[in-house]
Amino acid sequence: MMDTTTRLGNSMVQHGPFSNRIYLMKLDPRDLPAITEGLDDLCRGNGYTKIFAKVPRAHAAPFLQAGYVREATVPGFFEGKEDGDFLSRFVDPRRADPGDHGPEIRRVLELAEAKAGADTKPPARTGEETLFACAPAHAEEMSLLYREVFATYPFPIHDPAYLRETMASHVAYFGARATDGRLAALASSEMDEASGNVEMTDFATLPQMRGRGLAQRLLALMEREMRRRGLVTAYTIARALSAGMNITFSRRGYRFGGTLVNNTQISGRIESMNIWYKPLA
Repeated sequence: MMDTTTRLGNSMVQHGPFSNRIYLMKLDPRDLPAITEGLDDLCRGNGYTKIFAKVPRAHAAPFLQAGYVREATVPGFFEGKEDGDFLSRFVDPRRADPGDHGPEIRRVLELAEAKAGADTKPPARTGEETLFACAPAHAEEMSLLYREVFATYPFPIHDPAYLRETMASHVAYFGARATDGRLAALASSEMDEASGNVEMTDFATLPQMRGRGLAQRLLALMEREMRRRGLVTAYTIARALSAGMNITFSRRGYRFGGTLVNNTQISGRIESMNIWYKPLA
C-alpha cells in the first residue's frame, strides 16, 4: 500500500491511507485561495485525519485563516530569500497530540542540540567504505538495502523502477560500499532547482554497518555536490525519535525548524518528524 502523488488544480499533492493524510508538496499560487477548500473536500472524501502543506510565507495567510497551524519554518527556503512554512490542519484533534512519545521527542531534540555544530568539517573516515554517486545500474541493489532497513516508507523506494525514474528527474542518490563489495548505506538529495532547495533524505544504513559515521560522511558529500549544483538551502524531515539522525544533522550545522506531529508512516507506524535546515550558499 502506498500513497498517491497527483495534481490538485496546478499544485502537487500526495495523499492516501498509508500516512492517513494529504501532503501539499508544491503549491501553485494560481490555485489560491480555493485550494484550501479543495484539500478539505479531498480530506472529507477519504476520511484523512491530517492535511500538511509546504508553502511560501507570502502564501500562508489563506491556510492559517482556514485553521492550519505553523508547525515548522525554514528561513530562505525559496531561492534563499523567502521563508518556507510547514503548515498543518489536524482534522482529528487527537492527531495533534504526540502522546507518550512527547517526552522522548523532547529528549532527542535536547541531545541533538547539545551537539550543534560539532562537526561542520567532513567527518574523518572510520573505515574503508567507498562513497559514490549512484547510477541507474545500482537501482536493484539499492532497493534491496531499502527493503532491509525500512519495512514501510512514505515513498516507493523499495521499487527499482521508482529509483531509476526519480534519478532521471530530480533526485541524486549517494551510496557507501564496504570493502567486501556490499552496499552498506544510502541517502538521497531531492532537488527543487526552481526554488533553490534540496531535501536530504532516505538515509539508510545496514544494521551491521552502523556506528561507522557513514550517514555523516554521506551528508558531507551531498552538501558539497548540492552546493556545486547551485542549491542554496538544504533541509531534512527526520524521524523525531531517531537520536542518531537528529544528532547527525545538528552536528553538521543544521538548525531545528520545528516538529511535525504524527506526520509520516515509516516502518509500520505514523511518526512525528523534525525539520532541520542549513544554508548552503
